[in-house]
Amino acid sequence: MVVSFSEQLPVAVIGAGPIGLAAAAELVTRDQDVLVFEQGGHPAAAVRSWGHVRLFSPWSELTSPAAVALLEPAGWSAPNGKRYPTGNDWVETYLAPLAEVLGDRVRTNSRVIGVSRLDRDLLVESGREQQPFVLHGQGTDGAIERVVARAVIDATGTLNRPNPLGSEGYPVAGETEHADRILYGMPNPDAAGNPCAGKAVAVVGSGASALTSLIALTSDAVYAPGARVVWVLRRGVVGNSYGGGDADELPARGALGSRVRQAVEDGRIEVVTGFRTAAVEEAGDGRVALVGSDGRRVEGLDQVVCVTGFRPDLSFLSEVRLDLDQRLQAPSKLAPEIDPNWHSCGSVQPHGHDVLAQPDAGLYLAGMKSYGRAPSFLAMTGFEQARSIAAALAGDLESANTVQLSLPDTGVCGGAGLFDGEEGGGGGCCAPAPAGPQSISLAGLGLSSVTR
Repeated sequence: MVVSFSEQLPVAVIGAGPIGLAAAAELVTRDQDVLVFEQGGHPAAAVRSWGHVRLFSPWSELTSPAAVALLEPAGWSAPNGKRYPTGNDWVETYLAPLAEVLGDRVRTNSRVIGVSRLDRDLLVESGREQQPFVLHGQGTDGAIERVVARAVIDATGTLNRPNPLGSEGYPVAGETEHADRILYGMPNPDAAGNPCAGKAVAVVGSGASALTSLIALTSDAVYAPGARVVWVLRRGVVGNSYGGGDADELPARGALGSRVRQAVEDGRIEVVTGFRTAAVEEAGDGRVALVGSDGRRVEGLDQVVCVTGFRPDLSFLSEVRLDLDQRLQAPSKLAPEIDPNWHSCGSVQPHGHDVLAQPDAGLYLAGMKSYGRAPSFLAMTGFEQARSIAAALAGDLESANTVQLSLPDTGVCGGAGLFDGEEGGGGGCCAPAPAGPQSISLAGLGLSSVTR
């Protein structure tokens, strides 16, 4: 159900990252008024924080058609579609120019601290759907601003909410006390005064961020004499943590695992499996140790790199009604298709506005935020989400309900694997896919009825 409030009210987009800006571009091309709220001092502030990292998607998959349609009349030229940009390249070449074209529709240093219905808290039912949304924002001066909007697209991502070292979802003993020794994110091998260079470093995690971190730490710029790199895995075996290699349809993503495998074979990386961190302890020599729940220890560490995933920030949505999967904290209709317990292909069924819509009509979760705690989100997934949502808000339900999405497989099947064992049983994500993008209608269908 799409509720239309006064056309004088804008659509509010929270987050000026790749998907938030794509949503704004889609709305502008459909002559819809839009405001984008970004808590950082610059558009795409989250991307800038990992700007040194090279993406494993090429330029051809990193620009939205609506954004290109706005940029080209301003003299913008598309980069070589076969090249792989860094995060900084993505910002400087595409995202920052897009924000500039959008102009004063993008508000930086504007943190949204709450979303509600006008004059209604979470409890109140009477007249709820007839009320527009109110965004409660806070600027750098601490002043509170209220902005009324006819719809809200939450594209805030998850980067600002990293998971802790602990496998139970909470920080372990000593994690807060030794925060100066823990990096939640990917190290930059080219950074001046790199605290990891020539040091003993443990990388905790098994996804693409962990692989990227391991490659950075074993590069010639960092792996100086005396360096030690330990890869700490919760699962009992490395298994598919190396990824799909040559079977990955994104070659750069497949190469990550292949390079890490080679570094392990060359002796540059120690592998510790079945290790669930229970504590971070001072070692007495200025270093720290990781203590496992089974009593094992990883000693003599100068630095710990924690890349155990992310989780969405739901705190500012506490006064609106959400329908989220209790495990993934993703929209309930989308969750079965992206659950990492069963899926690891990086592919997902085509989905649009009706899968992302929340019970408070006019509220949508998009981008990485829509994946909740699940990994493997790709930009082109978000671009299609943005297109479908914008079409729905513009009243073009035929376009909104026709979703096209064809994603590259990772070459890995079976999900996250057993708790301590080898890979899990096969998942449905690796069945042969039809050639080319598939156009489907989502109207009136449950997600399980949609075929890729």
